[in-house]
Amino acid sequence: MDRPGIVFLDRDGTIIEDVHFIARADDVRMIPGAAEGIAALNRAGIPVVVVTNQSGIGRGYFGVAEYEAVSDRIAAELARVGASLGAVYYCPHAPTETDPCPCRKPGTALFDEALKRFAISGSRAAFVGDRMRDVSPALPFGGSGYLIVSDATSAEEVEWAEREAITVASLAEAVNRMLGLTDTHART
Repeated sequence: MDRPGIVFLDRDGTIIEDVHFIARADDVRMIPGAAEGIAALNRAGIPVVVVTNQSGIGRGYFGVAEYEAVSDRIAAELARVGASLGAVYYCPHAPTETDPCPCRKPGTALFDEALKRFAISGSRAAFVGDRMRDVSPALPFGGSGYLIVSDATSAEEVEWAEREAITVASLAEAVNRMLGLTDTHART
């Protein structure tokens, strides 16, 4: 894939450390290199959009105001290095097996909405995250997926990504590959 026309990022475990149901802005810890990677995409003129599942809202663990305070803190941390997000989409719903939510990843409703807003084809999109549900939406769109392999990533997810996506150690590495700053390998 050539340089992407848009980059979709997961939030927890990709941009910030995943502390499970983060409800306090003071708990935000940026993952090293993430803000700089987003800044590099900004400089390249590539829209950066966060799509995140936030079931803590639907489960009643925290409210929209707490979610927005965390988002504001992330935006402030990004601004310190001249980075910004083009948009943020979130699914507030709790997961359910009987009635899956179309906006909850790996559902594609929020990605569809963003692609329409930015008038970019899904085939020009890159999807980056630390879980298969973050990256697997690349397949129906014909985009590229980058799975960040971490302690949270299961062996099954790594095996899947080795077939269907690109495995990387961090968002910074994914960005370097997208921008052609390191060796890349094509998805087969």
